[in-house]
Amino acid sequence: MDNALIKILVYAIPVIFAITLHEAAHGYVAKYFGDKTAWMLGRVSLNPIRHIDPLGTIVLPLVTVMLSGFMFGWAKPVPVNFNNLRDPKRDSLWVAAAGPGSNIVQALAWATIALALAHLVSPTGLAGGFWLAVAEAGVQVNVVFAILNLFPLLPLDGGRILTSLLPNKLAYAYSRTEPYGMLVLIVLIVTGALNYVLGPLVGGALTLIYSAFGLA
Repeated sequence: MDNALIKILVYAIPVIFAITLHEAAHGYVAKYFGDKTAWMLGRVSLNPIRHIDPLGTIVLPLVTVMLSGFMFGWAKPVPVNFNNLRDPKRDSLWVAAAGPGSNIVQALAWATIALALAHLVSPTGLAGGFWLAVAEAGVQVNVVFAILNLFPLLPLDGGRILTSLLPNKLAYAYSRTEPYGMLVLIVLIVTGALNYVLGPLVGGALTLIYSAFGLA
């Protein structure tokens, strides 16, 4: 029980930041390109309470990481009216990419913090060891979130990026798969099939970051 509680405490901060900044980034970039829907609803905010879905943001990520080591979760989606964007097809790519982009930035930021902590505190000390574990979890969480969200399946960000890049006819046909996307994703996760695809990508990205920052 003590180990489970410690693991929850270690992952709680990175998970909340990862999901909060991910959603806020969508809203901020949408506002930049002309859609103020999220801004007017107060969703372009760093206040995690505005983005937290109790099940998807707190319970599910912690349960999945405890049981399988693979984290899955979501926040309350930021509302975007793509018709308000100056160029809906082009600008939707940047709105979608903003979320995973924020996770990549956070992963690098947590790696920088981990590197600093490794040099400044004793990893065998209680406080130092805890915060070093939090920073390392921050790298892992954000890499997983970035790569998972870039999976080319609607309604994930990767699906929206792909839709933006496809010719109009193909984009329209692909957009009609969105109602089934979450069901497909859940099946892929439950069966473990998604891990065969994402596992090597996550592992490779983590190895690259650890090597670049001297954390390996």
